[in-house]
Amino acid sequence: MPERKPAGFFRGEKEQPTLITEAAVSLEQQHHNRVRRYTIIMAFRIPCLVLSAVAYSIWGNWVISMLIIGVSIPLPWIAVLGANDRPPRSKDEPSRWDGRRNQKALDSRPHKAIDG
Repeated sequence: MPERKPAGFFRGEKEQPTLITEAAVSLEQQHHNRVRRYTIIMAFRIPCLVLSAVAYSIWGNWVISMLIIGVSIPLPWIAVLGANDRPPRSKDEPSRWDGRRNQKALDSRPHKAIDG
C-alpha cells in the first residue's frame, strides 16, 4: 500500500494548518526569529571588512576603505537593538494609556487661599 503524505482536509492544501486562533507567536519562535535577524545583520560585517581590503588593493584609496569600514561599525549595535525588539503590537492590542488621555493634568479654576 503506498504511503500517503499528510495533508489538510482539502486537496492542494498546504501541509501547515491554517491559523485560526488569536494566540501570540510562541516565545521559542520569537527567540528563533530574533536570533535569525541578529545573525543576518552581523553576517554583513565580515564582507564589509573584506570589501574594504579589496577596495584598497584595487583603487589604493584609503578613504573608500574607511567609508566601507565606517558603514560596518554600527552594525553590531543595530543587530542587538533588532534582536532585543519585541514583535510588533497588533491593532487589537489595547493601549495602556487610553484611560489617561481624557484626564486634565491641572485644575484650571481659581482657588481661594486662606491666610493664617
